[in-house]
Amino acid sequence: MQSIIDWVVHLMEVLGAPGVGIAILLENLFPPIPSEVVLPLAGFTVSQGSLNFVAVFVWSVVGSVVGAYMLYGIGAWLGAERLRRIAHWMWLVRASDVDASLDFFRKYGRVSVFFGRLIPGIRSLISIPAGLDRMNLVTFGLWTTLGSAIWNFLLVTLGFYLGENWHLVEDYVNTYSNVVYVILILLIVGFLAFFIRREVQERREGLAPADSADTTK
Repeated sequence: MQSIIDWVVHLMEVLGAPGVGIAILLENLFPPIPSEVVLPLAGFTVSQGSLNFVAVFVWSVVGSVVGAYMLYGIGAWLGAERLRRIAHWMWLVRASDVDASLDFFRKYGRVSVFFGRLIPGIRSLISIPAGLDRMNLVTFGLWTTLGSAIWNFLLVTLGFYLGENWHLVEDYVNTYSNVVYVILILLIVGFLAFFIRREVQERREGLAPADSADTTK
């Protein structure tokens, strides 16, 4: 973690506020670079008079949105059809599960993108299903910008007011993250139990999966 801190400090020293934007862009693509370290550190630097708060905030949002669009592009490249083919040969998962997930995202996509930007570990990944679903680019950008702005403003502000104790923000975020991760694990276990139960029931009834021969849906 110290090496990440040193690297971020170097970026800010050389590039100023745009360096924060670059760090946050990379944070979207490489999770080992945590925003809960980069942004509070930037806020602390602002409190020392080395950077401007507004510039740091704006560049951080720009970095978040650009990174999100890059991940959106990965999802769009992968595409629903390719994902269906992958699901076809995976154990327990059906191509119809992909369709059900996309239907859910079409219904709740805007809310998912917005709140996803407020959840560590999900902040970046939420852009991929948006790309898979080919969510309207403007709509995606607006909700991503709004969610990112709230998250970034909060962390930069905390770093500003905590001063030399800016590193405490990471502890707060980690506690929040742990609660979220427990909920996610429970959801994953629930889905896994559903898939296993479905597989067992189909084998018991001697039924072939409804979409086993359909990979072009």
